[in-house]
Amino acid sequence: MTNRVNISQQHPATYQALIAVSMEAEKAATAAGLDPLLVELLRIRTSQINGCAFCLRMHTRDALKKGENPDRIAVLPAWAETSYFSDTDRAALRLAEAITLVPHGHVSDDNYQAAATALTADQISAVAWITTVMNAFNRVAITSRYPVGN
Repeated sequence: MTNRVNISQQHPATYQALIAVSMEAEKAATAAGLDPLLVELLRIRTSQINGCAFCLRMHTRDALKKGENPDRIAVLPAWAETSYFSDTDRAALRLAEAITLVPHGHVSDDNYQAAATALTADQISAVAWITTVMNAFNRVAITSRYPVGN
């Protein structure tokens, strides 16, 4: 394998700007009343879809430190089939998946309406920003092949 350019180190000001956007998205989520554990689950689910091992490891650890139930993390890819998640969780996860999977049909009216029935406008916006930023971080880590494991 060829050595990869670590794009966060190659252009640190750009990476710092992404971190700043992430911090603003987290503030928006807090202000909108989203549970911090849900925010971590959104990051984990986005990273699962994108196959980003680095971000999965980081946000799984963060979620566990914050008190997330390991069972909820274990079944997250099949969240719709379990009773572990509230209506708010389900709406946020469905919207995050639709945003992450934009090439597969954009954010459909059905997905948006499902979110709007359980989330406020501020919460929809916060979920969208958390997901958008997480997608960006996934792409940085994947492109740069951030090391995971030994």
